[in-house]
Amino acid sequence: MQHLYFPGVQQNFYMIGRDKNQTVWRVLKIHRLDSSELTILEDPTTYSEFECFDLLRRIHDGNRSTGGLNFVTACYGIVGFVKFLGPYYMLLIKKRRKIGAICGHNIYAVTKSEMIPISNSPDQSNVAYSKNEKRYKKLLCAVDLTKDFFFSYSYNVMHSLQRNLRKNETGLGHYETMFVWNEFLTRGIRNNLNNTLWTVALVYGFFKQVKLSVSGRDFMFTLIARRSRHYAGTRYLKRGVNEKGRVANDVETEQIVFEDVPEGCPTQISSVVQNRGSIPLFWSQETSRLNLRPDIILSKKDPNYDATRLHFENLVRRYGNPIIILNLIKRCEKKPRETILRAEFANSIRFLNKSLTEEDRLRFLHWDLSRHSRKATKSVAVLGRVADYALNLTGIFYCQVTPNCRPEGLLNLSCLEQNDEKLGKDAGNDKQNSSENVKPPMFQNGVLRTNCIDCLDRTNVAQYAHGLMALGRQLHAMSFIESHTIDQNSPLVDELMTAYEEMGDTLALQYGGSAAHNKVILLKTFWDLL
Repeated sequence: MQHLYFPGVQQNFYMIGRDKNQTVWRVLKIHRLDSSELTILEDPTTYSEFECFDLLRRIHDGNRSTGGLNFVTACYGIVGFVKFLGPYYMLLIKKRRKIGAICGHNIYAVTKSEMIPISNSPDQSNVAYSKNEKRYKKLLCAVDLTKDFFFSYSYNVMHSLQRNLRKNETGLGHYETMFVWNEFLTRGIRNNLNNTLWTVALVYGFFKQVKLSVSGRDFMFTLIARRSRHYAGTRYLKRGVNEKGRVANDVETEQIVFEDVPEGCPTQISSVVQNRGSIPLFWSQETSRLNLRPDIILSKKDPNYDATRLHFENLVRRYGNPIIILNLIKRCEKKPRETILRAEFANSIRFLNKSLTEEDRLRFLHWDLSRHSRKATKSVAVLGRVADYALNLTGIFYCQVTPNCRPEGLLNLSCLEQNDEKLGKDAGNDKQNSSENVKPPMFQNGVLRTNCIDCLDRTNVAQYAHGLMALGRQLHAMSFIESHTIDQNSPLVDELMTAYEEMGDTLALQYGGSAAHNKVILLKTFWDLL
């Protein structure tokens, strides 16, 4: 439901929802008198516009003695319900802004939100204005939903493109992912109604989409960063790993490229996913205004690296094997800080690899970016080779999405199955196969995981290098360029750098409170040195 209207009477609120075509109308009733429980009933009937307004007229007539039906507000979706000391409150999206689209599915940012109390009980109204209740409301409202939150009504933007195509998930499951930040707030209504028609799943991080061009052909470039809601918090308050294997500053970055063609033509689409996250050990730092570089405190409470193992097992479930670890922290220091973690991180990987098969072992790469950044050309060359090594192991995702694979923009697994069937039928018939021009799908298996200390500045540089190498492979798979590397003089090098710098600044503000510092990441000698 993309548009919601919100009339109410003394006993109930009525949520009127319609689809974007204004052909399907549904009604939700929320009880207002029992403030101790969240009571929501969904009318199973699907109404036309006329039938819906006729229903509202009858509700109004039946409640004339208590004031009838009064309009409360209109919104674009329910963020969730929350209860502090008194009544339940409903969080609504009042205004939205389109920020992009993926294969016909619009992606939106929140531009205005609102919190509405549900209860109409006099006792609960008094509690709603109490000092502590106001304090809790103020704390929740401090989370600015207009900053870096985004959602879609029809595309599971909390999942990667490859996962959306291969698994075709529907229903309640996608709300329980680590990237949906209002999972708890929507749990009550989702479990009550057993559907997600009325709520939106908010993802926190970064979203940018631009039209780019190479060799006279246009394509859409999308850069998405999804921040995990688990073990979330700001720098110095959240470091390392917790007992469940969740790490601080865990962010999934996805780079999507698709052909910008007229509607009805086959569309080629590709994506590459990489990951960043804090070093998965138990460590911390004491904050101090007098010490800008606080000491690193390493805990010895996990001698068997159980939390570290849980973290990498989670990565394998999410991305498959292999897991390539790029550790960018310092190798040598006069006063040991980062080097303490470097040695222990290497020990943990050696320990874990003893119990893994050679095929499933963690690929651990360490390179002191701070030390080598003085020799900029070498830095870029090494990062380029690391990216090339990782991409050779993991591959990229690529497929063709034909019109019959995407009714009204819908992406699903049948698209890949249909392409595989057509390839089978066309085998041995070069003429027919050429006319159809159907390419086999490609899949990414495994991921490159990058970290420094904060997983900000140095990590941004490495992720840009990986994204640039990946973009060459994506455009090559789509037959936009002949080689799998991008020419050093191409405007794409600058345009990609701009996108990654913007993402780096956004993630740095979320985790560290200030923009990224290391912005000089474009070096024209990049390709000459590879």
